[in-house]
Amino acid sequence: MSRRVPTLEDVAREAGVSRATVSRVVNGVRNVDPAIRDTVRQAIDRTGYAPNRAARALVTRRAETVALVVSGAGDHSDESQNAFATRVFADPFFGRVVGGVVGFLRPRSMHPVLMFAESDEARDEVLTYLRQGRADGALVVSTHPDDPLPALLANAALPAVLFARPARPVPLSYVDLAHREGGRLAAEHLVARGCRRPATVCGPLGVFASQERLAGFRDTLARHGHPCVPVVEGGFTLDSGSTAMARLLSEHPDVDGVFAANDLMAHGACQVLRERGRRVPDDVAVVGFDDSSVAVTSRPRLTTVRQPVERMGAEMARLLDEHIRGVRTEATAVGFDPELIVRESA
Repeated sequence: MSRRVPTLEDVAREAGVSRATVSRVVNGVRNVDPAIRDTVRQAIDRTGYAPNRAARALVTRRAETVALVVSGAGDHSDESQNAFATRVFADPFFGRVVGGVVGFLRPRSMHPVLMFAESDEARDEVLTYLRQGRADGALVVSTHPDDPLPALLANAALPAVLFARPARPVPLSYVDLAHREGGRLAAEHLVARGCRRPATVCGPLGVFASQERLAGFRDTLARHGHPCVPVVEGGFTLDSGSTAMARLLSEHPDVDGVFAANDLMAHGACQVLRERGRRVPDDVAVVGFDDSSVAVTSRPRLTTVRQPVERMGAEMARLLDEHIRGVRTEATAVGFDPELIVRESA
């Protein structure tokens, strides 16, 4: 015979309190005496009670779920969209965003649902999902400057927060890094090491973060007497870093310092330098960006500009929670500062 599912009344009887008190504890109401709250939680553990999420949603009008959307501006083919998902999971940056988001949501009994929006159809699915109340809001990580999703969310008046400043102004909150300052830190470090022929592998130039990192790097080197710095554009991938480094060596064989706009490209650059017989950092110093897991698994370990991605992800989730609860009604931008992490590559 099947075991009867424990109810609120069972918990109340076990704890010696009223059903209303148990309900307040289960729903996270704060005006409950801590000792009583502990007693109720112990009773919940003993009885095995699990809240009915559907019933709770009827009361709170909250799904207690948020959509974590990775969005782009790609084509409609299944092959392209599958490749997009593969690239996302291969990038350690996204895992750090998820870690920060989950770290904020989990203690609040909120749960992320991963969604991809790489086509018009997929974007419509995200909007429908939110309009139907299946998620309370969206956390959006855009991978393309022409991504239309932020504007669609804003026009639909749906709660959403973006990771990184959007390419075009939209009335949505976002978190971002002082990317220009990060480029400055990389340049100052290479100059301090004595590099006389620095170069850079920048990110996609259509991306605001790439533009800012490049500008900070170039402007700082110009102030140190380097008015013309070789630049090769990469795509934030390992292979693009390898290709860009090979091109730099071909066109500027005397390069002695490289700033790559993310750690994956820096790692690819180090691999090519090693294959070409160049010692890192003795012959060519390499600085990355992000301080991802790649930075510590690369050989040599990467000197890099740290982006506090986990904190940024948590802040993004906090802003969304405030928008959902109506605590915050105006769009807000929250900025973070980069930090230079010195290891063996420079």
